[in-house]
Amino acid sequence: MPGPGTLPRSLGGRARAAGKSAGVGALSAGEALVEAVGRVVDQAIDRMLLGDRRITSAAQGKSLLAGETDAEAFAGDIQRVVVVAVPVVRRLARGARRTRVPWVMVASSAISVGIAVSTGVRELRTLASLVAHRLEQATGERSDPALVKKLAIDLYLHPKGTLRLDDDRLRLVRLTRKWVSSGVFGRKTSKRAERALDAAERLDGAALSARWAELHRKSDAGGGT
Repeated sequence: MPGPGTLPRSLGGRARAAGKSAGVGALSAGEALVEAVGRVVDQAIDRMLLGDRRITSAAQGKSLLAGETDAEAFAGDIQRVVVVAVPVVRRLARGARRTRVPWVMVASSAISVGIAVSTGVRELRTLASLVAHRLEQATGERSDPALVKKLAIDLYLHPKGTLRLDDDRLRLVRLTRKWVSSGVFGRKTSKRAERALDAAERLDGAALSARWAELHRKSDAGGGT
């Protein structure tokens, strides 16, 4: 398996690959939707990492998420998500009703998906900020964006799961599916986000950074032979 050093820093390439492997079915999300979600996640976390402000505790993260949203920062990207979500929502609705679905229902559901993605990106960005803080506190250096994204997405999807840095998948299809389901079926993600923040607060930043560096060295050594 290729190590992290061989992987692109941006989620764009991975989003396209993930979308192709997932196909265009509604339940696994289409390539365009996965790519759109990957783009907005990429930009949200990268913008956060460029600044100096970090979430330093789970309590602070929860308090921030309970406050007002800042959807304007990524309004253009969220609008694209709404547009590309329309065919996915249409397939989901047809599958559930087995009848022709009114356009107004499809449009309303697509907008709900956009809202769910906006909420999810805000949750993920907050989580990534706490992850970055834990890594930077342990190493005294700026955190690797690829490591922050990997840890944040894994924690967001599975707050109680085991983190495996040698597994280079970012699970963008699963992330997209979760947000689509949240929008279409009204499933909330706030409780899971809170559990992910609690898990991030317990991260061993030193051990994770050391393991990540080790994987980079092995990847570089393998690429040079």
